[in-house]
Amino acid sequence: MLPTTSVSSQNQGNGALNSRDAARHTAGAKRYKYLRRLLHFRQMDFEFAVWQMLYLFTSPQRVYRNFHYRKQTKDQWARDDPAFLVLLSIWLCAQCCRGPQLGLLDALIIQSYTVNKASARHCGRRPSPSQRKSFAFSTIGFGFVLDMGFFQTIKLLLWVVFIDCVGVGLLIATLMWFISNKYLVKRQSRDYDVEWGYAFDVHLNAFYPLLVILHFIQLFFINYVISTASFMGYFVGNTVWLIAIGYYIYVTFLGYSALPFLKNTVILLYPFALLILLYVLSLALGWNFTKTLCTFYEFRVK
Repeated sequence: MLPTTSVSSQNQGNGALNSRDAARHTAGAKRYKYLRRLLHFRQMDFEFAVWQMLYLFTSPQRVYRNFHYRKQTKDQWARDDPAFLVLLSIWLCAQCCRGPQLGLLDALIIQSYTVNKASARHCGRRPSPSQRKSFAFSTIGFGFVLDMGFFQTIKLLLWVVFIDCVGVGLLIATLMWFISNKYLVKRQSRDYDVEWGYAFDVHLNAFYPLLVILHFIQLFFINYVISTASFMGYFVGNTVWLIAIGYYIYVTFLGYSALPFLKNTVILLYPFALLILLYVLSLALGWNFTKTLCTFYEFRVK
């Protein structure tokens, strides 16, 4: 159960601080602390970040309850530990320690490694050497499935990391930060505001399951099902996209509904209607989302 604090001592929003604490809780100070920890791997709690990644699939509400705890103890909603971002980047960056060939089996190893490590931590055990021996990640696997060369795969990697994840994430976080502060803050809570860092964390939380679904699970079906010129091909491919984007919307909704000073956060679920409409139209028109994505990536890396 999470600890509680009195409203007079620490508000649930961005409560008032004395002059000494205010200097430590400015946006610039928080940003400096976060960026500084990027250079100190030993200060990052990677096991806790793995726990969060696991629960983003099984119980994302538990992840946001931890954000409540951080607000009560550190007076900020956003993460102060960049371990989650680093692990997400590793998922995107991909490497294989077992040999020169990378395939779906290697991609499966990291999923098993992640789950086993989180389970081992929960049980008080360290992962065995065989569990730590080798692992691989998603983007290079995607490049191999698309039969790209080495330099093309590197270009794909840079595109996914800096455009798909960071670039699009900055845009979405900024847009959601503006909308939530402008339209969703309760009238009696105008002294509170949504931290930009929290908006970016919500995007990362929602992006990770989308990444795993599209760049890992989907790999099992691309060559043998999705790429075929048949109804089953674009039905399976588009259904995977429906699940991935739908889950992104759902985790984003959970992130903002967890803030007690926001109202009408249910409107963040409205894009589901447009998503389902596009899904039905794509099936009616025979439009294969995955083929379009593969064509786009191949064009970008030429």
